Amino acid sequence: MNALPDSSPHRITFANEKGGTGKSTTAVHVAVALAYQGARVAAIDLDPRQRTMDRYFENRAETTANRGIDLPTAQCAVFRGDTTEEFDAMAAEMGKGMDFLIVDTPGRDDVFARHAATEADTLVTPMNDSFVDFDLIGQVDAETFKVRRLSFYAELIWETRKMRAIQKRKEIDWVVVRNRSGHTEARNMQRIEKALGELSKRAGFRVAKGLSERVIYRELFPSGLTLLDKGHLGELGTSHLVARQEMRSLLASLHLPAIAKAEPRLELA
Repeated sequence: MNALPDSSPHRITFANEKGGTGKSTTAVHVAVALAYQGARVAAIDLDPRQRTMDRYFENRAETTANRGIDLPTAQCAVFRGDTTEEFDAMAAEMGKGMDFLIVDTPGRDDVFARHAATEADTLVTPMNDSFVDFDLIGQVDAETFKVRRLSFYAELIWETRKMRAIQKRKEIDWVVVRNRSGHTEARNMQRIEKALGELSKRAGFRVAKGLSERVIYRELFPSGLTLLDKGHLGELGTSHLVARQEMRSLLASLHLPAIAKAEPRLELA
């Protein structure tokens, strides 16, 4: 992979118009994983009402101060502007000197979320393994489960990719991440897998395995810790070690650029 140019952070947008997909949790863990690898990471939370990602990093900063420890993290801020031009200005300012700029969008249709998605280098769409979530990107036949059409959201990304190709801009790498797949009935999981495989060829996204449903993700939020902070979590059970491996696999599947002259803080083992 090519190293990142000093002047241009790689933009990763986490977007899904449906809530409850583990979007913010995934975004925070990816940000922290990159920081552990020595990357300089900035983050923008586009949901000023819930600001889940921003609160997570606030809690993380409070924990480091209270415990007197040093944890890799991201510089996070909440966007509260009124125009996409204001967002672009904020993104440009926060991206100065950074390797990655991560944007976490609201779990609803939102003009800024759509704009952030179309400006991404890597677009990550977490979804639960259900046809309720699948409907965000495509509709299937009720009898055969074959894909009938792309959704409005998938059409938006498809048109954006065509426009960027015409403008000779960098192509968006769209990755649909299947979270909580372990809680799906086997036959339904196979149907979703098949439908996603068919739709991915039509819409131009890749499919990656994401994070399983685990209570620890909710338990870690008040402290701002992640599963990667292994020296500060106490004794971890087997399921938590498996979860950390899931995170490593997800990060690898995103195919993010290498970091120029980065010095890893710690191994993500």
